[in-house]
Amino acid sequence: MRSLFTAGALAVIRYAKIHGTDHRLWLTRLLVRRRTKVAAIALANKLARMAWAMMARNERHKEPAALAA
Repeated sequence: MRSLFTAGALAVIRYAKIHGTDHRLWLTRLLVRRRTKVAAIALANKLARMAWAMMARNERHKEPAALAA
């Protein structure tokens, strides 16, 4: 599972570098401060925590209010 989250995070970062990271402020700030692979591990950790929380609460993903508008 860990390698899948890491591969997914690297794909998100690659996409963000090509198409911009305007609506991903957290990721933008992280990429300025850290190397790509370190940022990918941080993003993978965040994705894993989100997935666990959704499964533990039996909820669907909720789009953040800033992106929904």
